[in-house]
Order: sequence, then structure tokens, then C-alpha cells
Amino acid sequence: MPSESGCSLTIAGEPEEVLRAAVIHAVDVHGHTDDQELRDGIRSGMVPAPVDIGAGTFVQVIDFTSDDVGPFEELEAEWLEGIDDARTATWSVLTADRDEPGRYYLLVGFPDHEAAMRNSKHPATQRIAEKMSAMASNEPTFRNLDATRVKTF
Repeated sequence: MPSESGCSLTIAGEPEEVLRAAVIHAVDVHGHTDDQELRDGIRSGMVPAPVDIGAGTFVQVIDFTSDDVGPFEELEAEWLEGIDDARTATWSVLTADRDEPGRYYLLVGFPDHEAAMRNSKHPATQRIAEKMSAMASNEPTFRNLDATRVKTF
């Protein structure tokens, strides 16, 4: 959030955690009043944290086809609730193939291979994988990739 005082504090976490910590900081350090205007201002300044991809990151790519990918969001929400704080995945990207309608690629990032394997063995992940397979028109294929170089442009 822009700061008139030049404050450089950055807060990261789940939205409600960030809001709570930012309100406490704004009141405690900057003398603001905890009211709806402050909370709305903080909410409007919140942005997703950048995706952390570096050498050593493990990326799993799931290639599948489906006539209706819409239920995927519901599956992801169900998985997030089921795995809770045991989740080791740090980001995901769902892509649609422009050249082959109905083909999708789900990229899921992990800090490393071991974290991905812990995630894969969790019962919530196994349940969602079964449901995702049922949703797909084909048997999903998995590619397990180690990031060896990352460049930003």
C-alpha cells in the first residue's frame, strides 16, 4: 500500500491474515484509526505475491483433455480445504491449448521434488487426482520437471 511516511514494510500471507496484520501495523506505528475506511484502503492495495520460481523449483505438468474444465475451480477449492496446512504446492497455472481446443495443461510449482512427493502422497491430493481423472476425457499424463534456469525479461 502506498505510504506517505515511506514505510517499507511488506506483509505476505492469506488475505485475512494480511489485513489483520496491516491494520495492527497502521494503527500501532502510523497512528491510523481502525475503521472501515482503513480496512477498505488496505484491501484495495493488496496484491497477490509474485510467483517464486528459481533454479531447484520442481514443476509438475498435468496434460489432460476435457469438454468442460469449469468444475476444476471447485476441485481446487476442495483440495485446498482438504490439504490445509500440509500443502507444499506454492503456485499453479491452468492453461488452455490454443491449437487443440479441449486440451489443458496444469502446471504446479513446489520448492523441490521432495515437497512435491509429500504433497502427492497426501489423501486430499489423491482424492482430487481421482476426481480430476474422472473429469478428463483422457487419462491425464504427468511430466515431472526440475527448473534448471530461470530468466526474467
